[in-house]
Amino acid sequence: MSTILTTIVTPNGKVFEGHVQMVSVRAKSGDMGVLPNHMPLVAPLEISAVKLKTEEKDEYVAVSGGFIEVRRDSVTILTESAERKEDIDVARAERAKEEAEARLAELGEGSPEYEAAKNDLKRAENRLRVASLK
Repeated sequence: MSTILTTIVTPNGKVFEGHVQMVSVRAKSGDMGVLPNHMPLVAPLEISAVKLKTEEKDEYVAVSGGFIEVRRDSVTILTESAERKEDIDVARAERAKEEAEARLAELGEGSPEYEAAKNDLKRAENRLRVASLK
């Protein structure tokens, strides 16, 4: 089966680079699957899991939004932060979730701090969800 070169990049460097059979992401417009020779596009991403399908296994990466750029021969995901499933520190993610929930309970809706805490909660929940995927 043909493959497509896929790279996930953060400001700290590459989190993943390799040839995969399919990339699955959650764009702002909905779920998207990318196969080799997909039509070119750029789309904003949600805080979600990226699934990288290879012949041997499925790999997962937790991303904190960003953008996906698809070319016929490559996929690039640019994101502020990304963690491969096996690199996620579950205890740290659980602490981050608890801290975000505590901040949300204290803050009033609509404040800038409330929105930041809500995004922190989404990122922590996403990391926990990705860590639990089989």
